[in-house]
Amino acid sequence: MSASVQLAAFVKAHPDTVGKVVDFNPTTDKLYQFDLTIGNKDLDVATIADKARFSQWVNEKLATNNCKYGVGGYMENRNIYAHSKLFNEGPVPRRHHLGVDIWGRAGIPVYSPLKGKVHSYQDNDNQGDYGPTIILEHDLDGLKLYSLYGHLSRKSLDGLSEGLTFEAGEQIATLGDTNENGNWPPHLHFQLMFDVEGKTGDYPGVCSLDEKEKYRKNIPDPQLLLQFPKAVNA
Repeated sequence: MSASVQLAAFVKAHPDTVGKVVDFNPTTDKLYQFDLTIGNKDLDVATIADKARFSQWVNEKLATNNCKYGVGGYMENRNIYAHSKLFNEGPVPRRHHLGVDIWGRAGIPVYSPLKGKVHSYQDNDNQGDYGPTIILEHDLDGLKLYSLYGHLSRKSLDGLSEGLTFEAGEQIATLGDTNENGNWPPHLHFQLMFDVEGKTGDYPGVCSLDEKEKYRKNIPDPQLLLQFPKAVNA
């Protein structure tokens, strides 16, 4: 049985152990599905390169569709990384997004969906990077799982220590603004991993296309925990 199948089985058998990641009420709130692939002609290079214009574009989509949050990005091939040298170092550029993005306003609370402890944390302070980042470690009946939270506020790292425990549904952070989150419109990069490969405070959230199947085995779909309803434009 693969680790992804084990995770799905755990969630199905223990639904009461899974908490929220953001304050989303499926009976009253709506989601907008963002398409950040190269096929989206509504998003041009000039907008992506300008954090104020990019933020305005995101906010207008949410407001026009009366959505509290935007969502999307798991295993999505994107064109938004070309402006940052972080994703263009090495022989092959990185364009394949590995986690899920939850777009919302800066300052909103972020929660741990599972009981766990702080594995590591750091401020990945580079253009286009995660900014403040927290990785939690979870033990699900013997299945080890890690959850990563990127683009947080800097104050989210205050008072943290390795081994600090959190209950499912307990607040761990808040979303950062564009000046502290790697220069992105405010959003949470939420990602699950079965193995962090010895890394601390950081783990790839974007890979090259030739690595996507390798990472897919280690990175399950966060929707297993998020359990978001269908987006208004899906």
